[in-house]
Amino acid sequence: MRRHEADVVEWKNRRAYRLSNGRVELTVLVGGGHIADFRLCGSPINLLWEAPWLTIEPQGFSPHEHAALYGDVPVGKFLSGFTGHALALGYFGMPSSAQAAQGLPLHGEAAGSEWRIAAIEGSECNDCYVALALEVELPVSRLHFRREIVLRPDALVVSITEVVTNRSNHEVEFQWVEHATFGEPLFTKGEASLFLSGTRGLTWPLGYEDHELLLNASEYQWPHAPTVGGGQTDLSQPFVRHGTGFVAAVLADRDRENAFVAVHNRRHGLVAGYSYDPARFPWIALWEENRARGYAPWHGKTRARGVEFGTSPMPLGLDQARVTRSLFDTPVLTSIGGKSRIKTHYQLFLSPVPPEWKQIKDVRPSGHGLVLSSDGDDEIIIE
Repeated sequence: MRRHEADVVEWKNRRAYRLSNGRVELTVLVGGGHIADFRLCGSPINLLWEAPWLTIEPQGFSPHEHAALYGDVPVGKFLSGFTGHALALGYFGMPSSAQAAQGLPLHGEAAGSEWRIAAIEGSECNDCYVALALEVELPVSRLHFRREIVLRPDALVVSITEVVTNRSNHEVEFQWVEHATFGEPLFTKGEASLFLSGTRGLTWPLGYEDHELLLNASEYQWPHAPTVGGGQTDLSQPFVRHGTGFVAAVLADRDRENAFVAVHNRRHGLVAGYSYDPARFPWIALWEENRARGYAPWHGKTRARGVEFGTSPMPLGLDQARVTRSLFDTPVLTSIGGKSRIKTHYQLFLSPVPPEWKQIKDVRPSGHGLVLSSDGDDEIIIE
């Protein structure tokens, strides 16, 4: 009998909770609420990106003590705790000048705050599940956020439900992005590819600190995007040009019940990714750092690929989103009425796949699980 557990653990000197069903395990940090680790039980491979620097609890960030290690506020406060899957809520990108004056970090209050454990359940019953609920208050945005994570017996799919509540009496415009990030050893050059349910894209307009891979503000058709030096690059392939980085957006296909992003590593025979609601999260923001940034905390050694699904295509901040309003006839921010709540559900999954698989053609819902498809009629069902 497999034991279903939700335990208090320490993850790289961070306070955390680990959910396990004996088949997979998932680790969530209390500081910032990051989903830091997702792997097969007993496997050495974390399928999410791990920061190569020593992270701290972000709510304890001090500009005087920590700016030299992580950068100045607001960027340093976010990077001090960032690893794996972060939440950008309120705004996506830099805070406004007023928010920055209050010490708020890059990508919103949630990733820089201490979260509260609202509920925890675990059982040895075959027909039971393990569940964890976390909450965080965003006092400046007047929003409350709750995330419920459920792991069923023998499952390879983690079910995640999130609720945003507006504490104020008036409507609030905001941005909500799941800042999921992949890296080595799963997302490795020459071994892995990214697949997603989208086609139409636009590159970032602001370069990449003079190390940009992609041509600024250019429309493209996924996965082929124009490069600065001419020609095109295949964005499904990771880390193709050392010393560069990029930001780009992809609009999720609108004619699907679900949207998906999936990283397939052919050498390890593993796929990991997300299935989610494209009506709630119509955009995928792509970010790649390929040893381009030489300053702290990157130090020229970081390789990371953000595959960030949410309400907004690029981290240009809430003020710019309010000016832009829409892109490709699709909103770039969302809103919530006074004293109202909005809810979404998505799935984080992993699965071994046959060695002959060369691509992930589709990911679609099936009961509590998902159907993964490759070339031809090859498919597997994971639950």
